[in-house]
Amino acid sequence: MALLPVAEAIAQLRATATPACAVEAVPLVAALDRVLGESVISAVHVPPADNSAMDGYALRHADWPGPDQAMPVALRIAAGSAPGTLPPGTAARIFTGAELPAGADTVVMQEHTRSGDGTVVLEQLPASGGNVRPRGQDIAAGQEVLAPGVLLRPQELGLLASIGLSSVPVRRRLRVAIISNGDELIEPGESLAPGQIYNSNRYLLQGLMARWGFEVLDHGIASDDPARIEQVFAAAAASADVLISTGGVSVGEEDHVKGVVERLGELSLWKIAMKPGKPLAFGRVADTPFIGLPGNPASALVTALVIARPFLFDLQGRSGALVEPLPMPAAFSKTGSPRQEYLRVRREDGQLQRYHNQSSGVLLSACWGDGLAVQTPGQEIEPGTPLGWLPYERLY
Repeated sequence: MALLPVAEAIAQLRATATPACAVEAVPLVAALDRVLGESVISAVHVPPADNSAMDGYALRHADWPGPDQAMPVALRIAAGSAPGTLPPGTAARIFTGAELPAGADTVVMQEHTRSGDGTVVLEQLPASGGNVRPRGQDIAAGQEVLAPGVLLRPQELGLLASIGLSSVPVRRRLRVAIISNGDELIEPGESLAPGQIYNSNRYLLQGLMARWGFEVLDHGIASDDPARIEQVFAAAAASADVLISTGGVSVGEEDHVKGVVERLGELSLWKIAMKPGKPLAFGRVADTPFIGLPGNPASALVTALVIARPFLFDLQGRSGALVEPLPMPAAFSKTGSPRQEYLRVRREDGQLQRYHNQSSGVLLSACWGDGLAVQTPGQEIEPGTPLGWLPYERLY
């Protein structure tokens, strides 16, 4: 099977993805970091009526007598009170957020006034409509305020509250089963024996899935035994929306995942023209989508961010699956490569510095850096060469 270009691999995965999560209503207070499941149409204007943008005096613009003439103060209107009607030729004492009375169209800020006994001198007059927040300035009734797929951040929750919603339709969290493959793996806290390593991928992937808002179903470590792998994979596929494993997808004699997936379902993609991360598999176990990430931790991270993330976002029904790289000049030299490389880099003084060791097993490189630089196939890099930069914060 020929190496598949990165863009084609992403497109193939996304072509099979439809939202796997039903829409459910949750209280607004519980909707943070959930994915909106339906379009939200406002039933109200925000603000619901013209209101004052500051403390001052409201009047009909045409009634202003001039900078030296006092006007009777007929009303006092605080925020939250019914404003009534402003008699012609008078002003109303008004406070920030208070609704304008009928007949008023302008507010003079209090810094430009002199108040007397039941009167006020308005020394400066703004243009008609000045210092007024008009009805529907933020949102008009009948307007779509949020589209399906939006991740609900604090500002979206505030917006939904401003139109009076107490509950919101969101997608159920995507259920992601995680499996680590390899007899060499043990858990942190245990004592290392010869030939063993700590299972870092388990925690790396759990952190990614949690950061993306998914529900993690941890199926632990599957030993390098085809029967055991088959048992774990079948159980995981029955409980999850998608199955992700690390390790066991290369071509070694102890890499059994490929054969297991082909027995239980179908393998439709294997080996990507990228570095790190060539041994990546995609298919299904029974009817559950499957992604097999490489076992080396830097490779697992990069392939999860670049290949798995768009597919998982589509399954969740979340927008923003693809992140466009930002242009950023290199501060280093590097020869070209036949595969598309994702270099662990850090931005310093407006340029990208490369970590000295780009091995697929060096996870410290990702902690040192703040993103990935994309080196396209065959591209020669010299200081100043523009590269595509993917900041981690945009991928998380």
